Amino acid sequence: MSLKQRMSLKRRSSYTGRVNPDDPRVRRTRARLRTAILELATEHGLDAVTIAAVAKRAEINRATVYLHYPDVDALAVDAMNDAVAHVTRAAALCPLDAPRDQPPAPLLDLFERIGASRVIYAHLLGEQGSARFAARMRDRLTAALCERFTAGSRPAGFDDIPIETHAAYLAGALLGVITQWTTQEHLTPAPAAAADFWKLFRPPGGA
Repeated sequence: MSLKQRMSLKRRSSYTGRVNPDDPRVRRTRARLRTAILELATEHGLDAVTIAAVAKRAEINRATVYLHYPDVDALAVDAMNDAVAHVTRAAALCPLDAPRDQPPAPLLDLFERIGASRVIYAHLLGEQGSARFAARMRDRLTAALCERFTAGSRPAGFDDIPIETHAAYLAGALLGVITQWTTQEHLTPAPAAAADFWKLFRPPGGA
């Protein structure tokens, strides 16, 4: 284990349980920290952001930051929690039997929302981004699709595939497209990106 990893683990253990997340002061502090990390990551890239820079931008003592988050990566993942929740909801709302040439409205909304925050997604999902963020996004997409499939809203023709495998496959495909889309040099318009994904999801021969 590297020195950086050992320090991160030490900080993680030192901050765990030392703040009450329901305390209004804690919520205000974390809100300021989340805003600061998103601003800095957008301006400079996540790999260039330090805890010291976050503390300065949020006007919070550096030691206080460590009471809430063990490292920049954990803070960035938490800061994007609402965004991940929105992506998950939109994906779960898509009518999976919509015509191939008509990407459903929730999917269009998903790509529009991500496109509006393209820079931060590109930083978090790119080569120097956050593996933790990508894993959280993939896991939540998989869980949402599993829940939907279990409730009966599953495309026909996949009964011989376990629900968990099917959901993980689709979640990974969507995350891969989002990553490629947000990190490309010239951003394809959101409606076109959504249409491309939907055509892949609904290949020729589908309804």
